Amino acid sequence: MSIHSSHPDIVKRLKRAEGHLRSVIAMLEDGRPCVEIAQQLQAVEKAVANAKQTLVHDHIDHCLDHAVEQGAQSPGDAIRELKTITRYL
Repeated sequence: MSIHSSHPDIVKRLKRAEGHLRSVIAMLEDGRPCVEIAQQLQAVEKAVANAKQTLVHDHIDHCLDHAVEQGAQSPGDAIRELKTITRYL
């Protein structure tokens, strides 16, 4: 398994989500208003969704393309993998 150029950005996004999630937990424990908690939860969801989208797009753009070009994967296998990974978008 190799590290792709997008992975540091994905890690940053997930750490941001982690921070938002910690805030949500603290807000719940402190009895903060539900509207504020919902806003923070939205931030968590958005950060995770952005990280996932970046990962999937990077995989499509680089891994599948590279595997077919290098002959490590047949075009049919690459298409099946593409169909599998796009379920997560």
